Amino acid sequence: MAELEDALPVDPGGLRHHVAILKRDGRLVEADLGFEVAFGTGESEEHRSEECAFAIRPATQGDFSGLLGAIRRVATEKPDIVAETVADLIDREEVLLRHNEVESRMFFVATVDDEVVGWVHLRAPELDKLAHTAKLTVGVLPEYRRCDLGSHLLERGVAWAREQGYEKLYNSVPATNEGAIEFLSARGWETEAVREDHYLIDGEYVDEVMMAVWI
Repeated sequence: MAELEDALPVDPGGLRHHVAILKRDGRLVEADLGFEVAFGTGESEEHRSEECAFAIRPATQGDFSGLLGAIRRVATEKPDIVAETVADLIDREEVLLRHNEVESRMFFVATVDDEVVGWVHLRAPELDKLAHTAKLTVGVLPEYRRCDLGSHLLERGVAWAREQGYEKLYNSVPATNEGAIEFLSARGWETEAVREDHYLIDGEYVDEVMMAVWI
């Protein structure tokens, strides 16, 4: 609180009063780095499979380094242009969650022993004509895919999107990423379009597969 009072040129007494109200109403929560805006995203969910135990929860700013590293590792292992773009964006802005007049951005993470091992990301432009849609990406570190983390992350992301009023989700991947295409297809996603030679990866042209699901 002292750092917040120093950073904002307002009366300290009034600041403490308003912070107390925001905390009471569930709009502001205390975190390791100070205060964070509460996005109304729910609590941590504990899961256990035959292979491992893990938790899925809303990301916080404290997850920044671990999440960025996980996204970059997955995107490098099997080219995922959208995931690379997400990583570059949060690396540049140094902010995970966002909700303003331009866009909404939400992350959920999967953790094992407090280490980020997977994520689901949703991003939506604040445009009236696209207000029913959002883009989704999901990824899991290779050594944890046997735990069925991806399915739980996808379910959490879709549930959040539905609660927020979105009706349709999109995901675009290179055609060479057969695993991602099979994963989404098995869960009801359909290929809406294929853009031929859309990517240039390692000197070769690769199609983009554009997938979507109504929720």
